[in-house]
Amino acid sequence: MNTPPSRPVPTLLLPVLAAMAGLALFSVMDGVMKAASMALGAYAAMCWRGLAGTMMMAPLWLARGQGWPAWSTLKVHMLRGVVASVMATLFFYGLVRLPMAEGIALSFIAPLIALYLAALLLGETVRPAAIGGSVLALLGVAVIAGGKFNGPADAEAVKGLIATLVSAVLYAWNLVLQRQQAMLARPEEVAFFQSLVQFCFLGLGAWWLAPFPTGTVWWLLIAAAAMSAGSIMLLSWAYGRAEAQVLVPLEYTAFVWAAIVGWIVFAEPVTLPLLAGVTLIVAGCLYATRAGAAAPAH
Repeated sequence: MNTPPSRPVPTLLLPVLAAMAGLALFSVMDGVMKAASMALGAYAAMCWRGLAGTMMMAPLWLARGQGWPAWSTLKVHMLRGVVASVMATLFFYGLVRLPMAEGIALSFIAPLIALYLAALLLGETVRPAAIGGSVLALLGVAVIAGGKFNGPADAEAVKGLIATLVSAVLYAWNLVLQRQQAMLARPEEVAFFQSLVQFCFLGLGAWWLAPFPTGTVWWLLIAAAAMSAGSIMLLSWAYGRAEAQVLVPLEYTAFVWAAIVGWIVFAEPVTLPLLAGVTLIVAGCLYATRAGAAAPAH
């Protein structure tokens, strides 16, 4: 009797689900970190979250018995840790001054910037699709900014907008490093060194810029550290098993979670200019990346 042919295993399903779960966890963590940053300041919140994350991940990393990484791997850990620290500090600085959905929406220009970084760092050609997508995305940013500043400009909101856009540039570099790091180390090692480098780097200015947290703020930072570590491990696992060009578009699902968290926790409305702007940004990014432009993280 003939046996029916076995169905192919959907090898991309688990990485895609892991990446989506990691992004959802990151979005909830953004809300927790926004609350901590409002109480303590973005720099201090990031610094002490790094300490909490290091203490949380050290036993797991040691229990796995992997030993100290090779210098070539350690350099990638250090570089991504520094880039992610500056990126996240700027992002949470901006998030204190902007609604969560707006901050996440503005960060969506990162995949487009990653295409230009690929041209700069890897010698790839910037294709016409990337240029057209950039125009659409920039139009989306203008729509969001126009909806935000249709009256007298708020100086704090302007600072938040600028910090978020600079953070998006660094996030694009972070996407490139994320894939490289995931190919070199296991998820718990990635999460441990991310927290360790973050604390060591930001700790350099802790005496002046990071007052020691007290009371409930510590619980916010511990919760944020746990969510961050879980998200980093999920994303690292996913990026170690699927190409960046498959997973990067999933970043856009974070907008839904950010809008929900901002609405429930901070009573932040989702406005029509915001929805129009994020539609243009996502359309521009998808057009640029799906029309043949190579993903930067190979």
